Amino acid sequence: MRIRPAVKDELPLLCELERAAGAPFAAIGMPEIAEDEPPAPGELARYLTDGTALVAVDDGDRPIAYLLAEPVDGACHVEQVSVHPGHARRGIGRALIEYLAATTDAPALTLTTFADVPWNAPYYARCGFRPLADGELTPGLREIRRQEAEHGLDRWPRLCMRRDLPARQGVID
Repeated sequence: MRIRPAVKDELPLLCELERAAGAPFAAIGMPEIAEDEPPAPGELARYLTDGTALVAVDDGDRPIAYLLAEPVDGACHVEQVSVHPGHARRGIGRALIEYLAATTDAPALTLTTFADVPWNAPYYARCGFRPLADGELTPGLREIRRQEAEHGLDRWPRLCMRRDLPARQGVID
């Protein structure tokens, strides 16, 4: 498996990947999430220029997982991590997160997620994220949560999480 930046021609593949990655939500009583349409390629395109769009690819250089992130209030906010179910439970999502953590200049990674879905908040906690109390939410995170609620995601418990990153040490000659 290799991780690299996504390219524009792959955006439709990311939509297909997102549909497949969402399917397991139906089995845990969240069919609305499983049936939710992924963002259109045009919406995803902004991550190619204004944020981060990473893909994990198979030996044929075809995306099997992806991560989208963008700056939010000084942190690098992970908007989406999706792994095709045929490649799940192999550390690919974690590898994408670790790649982002190693390459961002931000002091922290943030994300929002479902609190009680095993491959959401509990998984991210194992990846070093911690839940944020309401008083710790930045204005940008509050806006993201407002939009999620408007989209109907608050039907299930959600939370914001943060992973602080070590300070980068400059190279001294």
